Amino acid sequence: MKLFLSLLLLIFAFGTRAQQTPTELDKSPMDMSYWPANYPILKISGKAKDMPVARLIYSRPFQNGRVLFGGILKYAELWRLGANEATEIEFYKNVRIAGKMVPKGRYTLYCIPTENKWTLIVNRDNYSWGNYAYDSKKDLLRTDIQVTKTTENIEAFTMFFDEIKTGANLIILWDNLKVTLPISLISN
Repeated sequence: MKLFLSLLLLIFAFGTRAQQTPTELDKSPMDMSYWPANYPILKISGKAKDMPVARLIYSRPFQNGRVLFGGILKYAELWRLGANEATEIEFYKNVRIAGKMVPKGRYTLYCIPTENKWTLIVNRDNYSWGNYAYDSKKDLLRTDIQVTKTTENIEAFTMFFDEIKTGANLIILWDNLKVTLPISLISN
């Protein structure tokens, strides 16, 4: 009887598995950026001296001929800074943003875009889909950053770290806009 029940369980497990189908390819693929750039490659090649400073996980929507800012992304309204899940940033070391110390840890990034500046928000609430459950009481900091126009149109929403002497700039590009968030490394 035990053998019969075990076989029945196996048949049921494999039978239901065969009926599952994979999810469709996401229209806004998830991407990851490290500070220092290409940290996983540095690590597997033995060139990483330490943990990364930061890792950014975000989804990359495409413009697809749409009017983005002032269009599908309304000015003065909260944006998840990408698509799908809200953008997450993890700091493996203490950093400083807009003069405020940000302790190592994982945070969610949001943005309130306007025509000339964006308010970037570092929030303590993680694992959020979009900005539907956003709670401003969990904001660690808010800072305004200037928007500049670019000569190039960027089709896919793009974020990356650009290392500088005092730390790194988080560069955000989409459409013909660029914003730069300076992040300073706090020496121990």
